[in-house]
Amino acid sequence: MTADREAADAPFSETGKYLRIIEYNCQMEFRVIRTKKQHQQYLDWADKMFDRKVKPGTPEGEKLAVVLVLIKQYEDEHYPIPFPDPIAAIKVKMQEKGLKNKDLVGKFGTKGYVSALLNKRKPLTLKMAKLFHQELQVPADVLLS
Repeated sequence: MTADREAADAPFSETGKYLRIIEYNCQMEFRVIRTKKQHQQYLDWADKMFDRKVKPGTPEGEKLAVVLVLIKQYEDEHYPIPFPDPIAAIKVKMQEKGLKNKDLVGKFGTKGYVSALLNKRKPLTLKMAKLFHQELQVPADVLLS
């Protein structure tokens, strides 16, 4: 391998599975990210491509898209984002819509029940989760987490 070729492939020199992309009559290998070091190299490379304002649909843009998928896959596996607390999500939606506890009375139960639910003294039932999803547009996966 020539020195130029090695320099061009430096961010992608880790071993592992790879996807070959043809660009400008040369092959470049993109491998599944397996280490923090490799992840950082891919991030640095993607950052450089963003700085160069690579356009989608171009050969470089396609390479960038592949690298971003690989980065996302690694981050989803190694840095999962936990779902927020369902009651906290309900309170945020209430605040966004300018609702108070008393505004939920009737549709969601008595004043005491609504208060107990929002203070986590009563469990969030499936029926209540469905109502909060329909009325406040709280994502169902957050309510069921």
